[in-house]
Amino acid sequence: MKPFVGYQEKPVSVSDLLKIINELKTENTYYFLRWTHRISGIIKEKLTDDQFPMLEGQIFNHEFELRWKHKRQNTYEVLFLSINDQNSEFQPLGENWQIEERKAHFYQKTETRFPKGFDYPKDLNIKQRYFQDKTTATVHFVALTVEK
Repeated sequence: MKPFVGYQEKPVSVSDLLKIINELKTENTYYFLRWTHRISGIIKEKLTDDQFPMLEGQIFNHEFELRWKHKRQNTYEVLFLSINDQNSEFQPLGENWQIEERKAHFYQKTETRFPKGFDYPKDLNIKQRYFQDKTTATVHFVALTVEK
């Protein structure tokens, strides 16, 4: 297991982003999407182009997290965090990564940070994966992941 952090050099279109997502997703991949007025919660439904534009989103499973953030004119910046070495679709961002996994917990459904509610599958065991620089031990990214 060799951690990898990568990015797309240029912002990608919605159709290119959906292509990347469809190539990466597995049966146990979850989505979390954010718009200006709501969040999706953690869902398994397939992402479609009619859900765009959104501010940002991510998909994750045990092996990776893919994040995207709205740039301009319906394009998105994309970041890829993985435990399975390099992916040729992405430019490496640094080389000396180590990971540490920690348990995570969901907020209660009554949490006021999400006034419209925050839904998630009841049986989902969620964790956080810290991507640290090996030399400085600085945590640069915290990814969502699920227990195998």
